[in-house]
Order: sequence, then structure tokens, then C-alpha cells
Amino acid sequence: MPKIQAPTVALHRELRRQQLMSAAMELALESGAESISVASVAAKAGLARSSIYEYFASSADLVADLVLEELDYYTHRLADAVAGETDPWKRIELWMSESLRYVADGRHMLVKSLNTITTPSDRRDEIVLGHRRMMAPLQESLTNTGLSDVRAAAALLSSVTDAASIRIDAGNDAELEIQSAVTFALAGLRALAQK
Repeated sequence: MPKIQAPTVALHRELRRQQLMSAAMELALESGAESISVASVAAKAGLARSSIYEYFASSADLVADLVLEELDYYTHRLADAVAGETDPWKRIELWMSESLRYVADGRHMLVKSLNTITTPSDRRDEIVLGHRRMMAPLQESLTNTGLSDVRAAAALLSSVTDAASIRIDAGNDAELEIQSAVTFALAGLRALAQK
């Protein structure tokens, strides 16, 4: 029987799972998500290839867990940014600023890379739900502004955020891009709210 490296078997299993997740994340950051395979993750983690199947059904299943873990991280980061603020316009500003700081940190490249891998169909609903949770504070804030077409407003914000993300990725000053994008987006939303 293999020796466990934690006080309980359950804790040992969670530590091993996190070890595999960390190895997969390192591979994705170093060489892109397409480098994640059962063999490469096992080698990176220093484990037998067969041990991965104790925790994940496939490399695609592992990627789905990485996507969900990153969505959870991003969701908490955005929720923390708007916590305690009640003014919907300020919440939109804070949410958008933090989402672009996430881009400036470079972490979004991991998500972009992971999204190139086809996730198992039985995991897609989990990922969609995770994305909805991430967007919930923004949707709530847009609704509370009194805008008549919240979906259109969200689409416009997404376009502005995408454009700012491209400029940040191209090496432009992140804080200047964030401020410009937020100023532009809020001015547009306020104009729509006055219609």
C-alpha cells in the first residue's frame, strides 16, 4: 500500500489532486494548453501516468477543472472589488477596472489557452454556470442603473473591455487603458440610461 503524505487519506488525495492541477497549470503557462496531456502532467508532477486517472477521467477533464478553478478565482476577485459598494455606477466602474487588471496581470492568457481545448460535454454546463456566477455582480449593477436593455449594455461593455484588453496585451500602459476604457464605457452607459 502506498504511503500517504498527509494526516488523512482524504487530505492526501486533495494534495495529490492539487499537485496534478499545479503541474497542468505550469505546462499551460509555459507551452500552452495543448501541451497538457496525461503523460506530460504526470511527468511534470513526478508521478506515474496511471495515477492521474485516479483523479481525472482524461486530460480534457483536468483542463475543465483548471478552467473552473480559474473562473472561481476570477469570480472572487471581481466580487471582492465591488464588495461594500452600493452605487450601481461605481460597482460597474470597479468591476470593469478589476477585470482589466486581471488582463494586465497576464492571468487571462491562461484562460485563453485553456479555452482552446475541447472540454468534455458533461462539464460544459459547469463552466457556463461558473461564467454566469462571475458575471452576476455586473448584471445586477446594470439592472440597478435603470437601463432599459441590460443585454445590449452588457454587450457594449464586453466590446469596450475586449478592445482595452487587446491594447493592454499589445504593451500599452495598463492603468491608462483601464481608465480610458472605464471612462468611455460609463459615459456611453449613462447616455443610454438617459434615453
